Amino acid sequence: MNKAQLLQELNFKAVRSSGAGGQHVNKVSTKIELSFFVEGSSGLTDAEKSRIHRKIGKRLTKEGILQMQCDESRSQHKNKELAISRFFNLIEEALKVRKKRRKTKPSRSSIEKRLKHKKNNAQKKANRGKPRID
Repeated sequence: MNKAQLLQELNFKAVRSSGAGGQHVNKVSTKIELSFFVEGSSGLTDAEKSRIHRKIGKRLTKEGILQMQCDESRSQHKNKELAISRFFNLIEEALKVRKKRRKTKPSRSSIEKRLKHKKNNAQKKANRGKPRID
């Protein structure tokens, strides 16, 4: 993954943000919409592209475009920075290779410890009952 190349391939669009804010919101375009064409990217290898499709394919459009938006801040520049950082976090998370889980067997001592604990609890609860008169 070439971050500098990916940064150049990002497309930004500034639109008017919704919500409260009065006159400021009605006249200033602070919301940022980020779009990224995964298949056309030269900053990703083919293996990385397929991994991204597999991991975050639900977030892609039919054309294979990843779209994100940010309207948290009242500043367009701050929203752009937030959108870029979220984009790179998402891509890095999708490209992480998870460690394969190896099946393990519990040790003999752990099994014995568990059974001893179960026996003690059973005895404790049995002692809470009414005493029997023989």
